[in-house]
Amino acid sequence: MENFIFTSSTQFVFGADEHKRTGKYIAQCGGKKALVLYGGGSVLRSGRLQEVVESLDAAGVDCVVQGGVQPNPGSSFVYQAIEAARAENVDFLLAVGGGSVIDTAKAVAAGGPYSGDFLGF
Repeated sequence: MENFIFTSSTQFVFGADEHKRTGKYIAQCGGKKALVLYGGGSVLRSGRLQEVVESLDAAGVDCVVQGGVQPNPGSSFVYQAIEAARAENVDFLLAVGGGSVIDTAKAVAAGGPYSGDFLGF
């Protein structure tokens, strides 16, 4: 085996009400404007989305909120979110929800700065 160094700046934060500190964590990463992606339903009914947006506001992080991610998301929403990210000049992506929202955010993160089609990835 060859010697190597692996560095990962990923921070995982777990715990009760930690979502209410989302803005603080994004600001610590240097985020100034976030694209917040969510599906619908539960994050709206529970009030979680509103709490996250309030946290961003309190930390001085502007945000653009785009909902509607479907289970097993297709490419049309990803294209819309990429265009929103570019038009709004966001520097941070935040997925509020489950696996489909997270997968969509990953596709937007790959496709946003890329001049080609994200499906090439």
